[in-house]
Amino acid sequence: MLWLSNVRWPYGKRREDVKIFFDNCTSPVLASTLDGFVSHRGHHAFHISDLPCGRSATDVERINYLASDGPDRIIITGDGRIYKNKAERAAYRAAGLRGFVLAPAYQKTPLNQVASVLIWRWPDLENLVTIVAGPTLYELPISRAGKISALPL
Repeated sequence: MLWLSNVRWPYGKRREDVKIFFDNCTSPVLASTLDGFVSHRGHHAFHISDLPCGRSATDVERINYLASDGPDRIIITGDGRIYKNKAERAAYRAAGLRGFVLAPAYQKTPLNQVASVLIWRWPDLENLVTIVAGPTLYELPISRAGKISALPL
């Protein structure tokens, strides 16, 4: 049996070092729910309000903070503007982060269903960021069977 602690993440670190960050456009409930699901693997999920930079920091400041916090970071956001705003895109690329933008349909979906989809799709998300290195951004559809699509950076 192969234990997850033996599986390597890009950059040579173990997978158990992964931190998942939810931004202001998502509920803190999603971070705590996903954290409960992934913590047995050594991953941790946080909401931006739990970080020292807090909710009052600009998006570029948050991106820079996450970049300085370590290489194995995943961002989950409800803000599709992250890949449209030039300053945010440049900071995101320079930070080498990987992330997922929740499709617009998530805004109208009850929170318990959003949490359910994130947990359902977590193995797909984890696999995707494991095989693709460098700065990446994907859109996560609300459908459990929907295709995760790459967004331009």
